[in-house]
Amino acid sequence: VLQCIIVALELLIPVTSMEAINDSGMSPLHSAAAGGHTHCIQALLKAGYDPNYMLHPWIRRNYDDERKSALFFAVSNNDMSSVKLLLEAGAMANQDPVKCLQVALRMGNYDLINLLLRFGANVNYYCRVNTTHFPSALQYALKDEVVLRMLCNYGYDVKRCFDCPYGNRSHIPDNYEGWTNTVIKDTMVMAVSYWNFHNNDFFPEISK
Repeated sequence: VLQCIIVALELLIPVTSMEAINDSGMSPLHSAAAGGHTHCIQALLKAGYDPNYMLHPWIRRNYDDERKSALFFAVSNNDMSSVKLLLEAGAMANQDPVKCLQVALRMGNYDLINLLLRFGANVNYYCRVNTTHFPSALQYALKDEVVLRMLCNYGYDVKRCFDCPYGNRSHIPDNYEGWTNTVIKDTMVMAVSYWNFHNNDFFPEISK
């Protein structure tokens, strides 16, 4: 079955225009990463597809987390092989509103955390739902010495942990705006099901 998928993909790649991809609002890499199809990711990268092609806004709004990148899909699936392929091809680790590192930290996958950090994930990211003064990654390391050491080794700003601007006042700023509580539960309103071959182009079919 896998071999048939790869053969079909190799037939579709040469007849797929960039215009068709832009019209669909997403890259085939997003579809492959969402489905955990590592071999398809490899074939698409070899064919020159951009690992940093971002979902168009009208696609992103179907997700609570407002994800953009194919890398985010792979990280959310805890798919080490696909994550490694995308990072080695130049995928940037800090492009999504909910950071890929945050998702990996929440899952507690040491290898995935380390891989993202090695490829430049920002250890000092701030999350919109975290109102603390220190970088958000620490919340996942308070009871995990291994994660804490990794964060420190990659430059976590420890000094910020001892500098609280709120004092005895409320730690929730005025007009605070955060995401809903579903935001990093990978709630999928939209599912990428398969590609249609039509008029010498292929498009991701979106089921809502």
